[in-house]
Amino acid sequence: MNEKLIEKAYELRNRGFTTGEIADEFNVSKDTARWLILQGTGKRNEKEKAPIDFAINWKSLGGSSVRMKYVSAAMADMALQYGEPEVIVGISVSGIPFATMMAEIIDADIAVFHPIKHRELEQDAKGAISSNFASVEGRKVVIVDDVITSGRTLMEAAKVFKGLGAQPLAAVVLIDKKGISEVDDVPVESLIRVSRLG
Repeated sequence: MNEKLIEKAYELRNRGFTTGEIADEFNVSKDTARWLILQGTGKRNEKEKAPIDFAINWKSLGGSSVRMKYVSAAMADMALQYGEPEVIVGISVSGIPFATMMAEIIDADIAVFHPIKHRELEQDAKGAISSNFASVEGRKVVIVDDVITSGRTLMEAAKVFKGLGAQPLAAVVLIDKKGISEVDDVPVESLIRVSRLG
């Protein structure tokens, strides 16, 4: 693994980021984030290999509102294959910009989902929908995130929405590192799918 990634993970941990937030920052699994943090503490175990993972850096896209708009339009087009959503739900943090632009393109409301991995330090934590945005109860929703690493966040979101009586039409992501075509009977569409050979 890249020494700069290790240093950055350790720095983020010292600034109070949870393991889940660090995983999101680098678009890696929580296992990879834990490994990076441990390496940064100086407690390296030379026998312990880094988890097999790909760090995704989409800063060239995320730093440009024009590029984000065009990518969001492509993601909105993929979502519309499954019907007309009433609410576009962005997974915090990196799914929110895509969801916001998609909601404008589709003319839908916007909601925000905070996954459990961001709340791991709280007792009995579970994913939650922000009360500052649109309600999903009884509505057709599209779930939006930047990267699928394990699929757990999308699974969690789908279960929460169904529990609220919402109808998840689809989940749309920028990059799928896992190769998932559906979670909890919700179709998953990705703009880019990363496949490991061998």
